[in-house]
Amino acid sequence: MARHTALTLRFVQLFVGLFLYGAATALQVRAVVGVSSWTVLTQGLENVLPWSFGVITVVSSGVILLLWIPLRQKPGIGTLLNALAIGPSADLVLWLVPEPSGLPARIALFVAGLVLLAVATAFYIGAGFGTGARDGLMVGLHQRLGWPIWLARTLVEVTVVAVGWALGGDVGAGTVIAAFAIGPMVQPLMPWFRRFPWSPERTAAAPPPSVAAPALEARPTPDTPTP
Repeated sequence: MARHTALTLRFVQLFVGLFLYGAATALQVRAVVGVSSWTVLTQGLENVLPWSFGVITVVSSGVILLLWIPLRQKPGIGTLLNALAIGPSADLVLWLVPEPSGLPARIALFVAGLVLLAVATAFYIGAGFGTGARDGLMVGLHQRLGWPIWLARTLVEVTVVAVGWALGGDVGAGTVIAAFAIGPMVQPLMPWFRRFPWSPERTAAAPPPSVAAPALEARPTPDTPTP
């Protein structure tokens, strides 16, 4: 596959994954059985700021990226697109999907959102353009302060849940389930979304046709038919 074609398809994969990530977040919000940690904070801020859920998501991502500076983290194109794309897609799906009535419908919507979130995470990370601002914050704390990843992640997520809950964010059973389930759900999906012909691992391993073909022509053997 040509390099520019592979790069284009990787960007398509990135954008689809980011859109699905925002959609999954919106489905969890509409389920009203508890949302993931950062969404709790976004909902809490929505109670005190005159902005939509998506706008707060974009602005908070920008603030988090400022915290990368003392941690000496460098954002890539995937990080910036992550910060800009998830909020608008969440706003769109929140506009399209109404809040369901009845607990079974809410649970079903939450499960659908959780599964979609796992797929979306593996999908956009598999494109090879890096992770989002929030994951980068945890990595930066690990690299700069020497904290284990699990400790950095736990401290950050407990902090944002506490602040979001104090501001009126939706903390419930879904918050706990998402915290423990999303990692094990994403892990087995990651290899599947790195096996596309345009995936970085595949394109890096394959030799360019312009190099491989002349090499065969330069050293023909009796057992190799000439074209």
